[in-house]
Amino acid sequence: ARAAALEATAVGLHWTFAPMVDVARDQRWGRNAEGSGEDTYLGSQFAVARVRGFQGSSLKDETSLLACPKHFAAYGAVQGGMEYNTADIPETTLRQTHLPPFKAAFEAGALSTMSAFNDIAGVPATGNHYLLTDILRGEWGFRGLVVSDYTSEEELIAHGFAANGADATAKAINAGCDVAI
Repeated sequence: ARAAALEATAVGLHWTFAPMVDVARDQRWGRNAEGSGEDTYLGSQFAVARVRGFQGSSLKDETSLLACPKHFAAYGAVQGGMEYNTADIPETTLRQTHLPPFKAAFEAGALSTMSAFNDIAGVPATGNHYLLTDILRGEWGFRGLVVSDYTSEEELIAHGFAANGADATAKAINAGCDVAI
C-alpha cells in the first residue's frame, strides 16, 4: 500500500478506492481476490496495515493517498455469491463478522468509505440510514466522506427501494451518502 501510494501520488492522485475489507466466506463471490479472506481478525489487521500504508504518517504529506475502505457493509455476505444481491444476516453477524474490519480501518485514520451494492434485510447499503448514519457516524463518530460505489444509488431502484432516480438520490443523501460516482 505504501508503494502504491508513492506511485499514485507521483502522478497526481490523492485518493484510492481501497482497501477492500469485506469478509467473504462464499468462494463463488467474484470479489474474493480483492480482500483478505474469511477471517474477521485477519481482515481487520490487513485493513489497518493498508490504511496506514496508503496514508503514511500524515494526510498532509504529499505522498499520502486517502484510503477508502469498501464496501460498507456486508457486501461479502451476499447470497449465492452473486453481485448486487441481498445479504440476509442477523445483527450479531453484521457486528461480529462484517463491521470490525471497517471499524479498524477508521480507527487507523481512514476518512472515506464506499457504500456497498447489496441490501441487508431489504434495505440497500447506499440508502441505509442505520448503517451510514446510526452506526457509522453516530456510534463510531466517523467524520469522513461516504461515496457510493459505481452507480449504487441507482441500484436502489433495482432493489425496489426507490421509485426513480430522484427518489434514489434523495434516499441516498438522507441515509448519509455524500458523493455519487
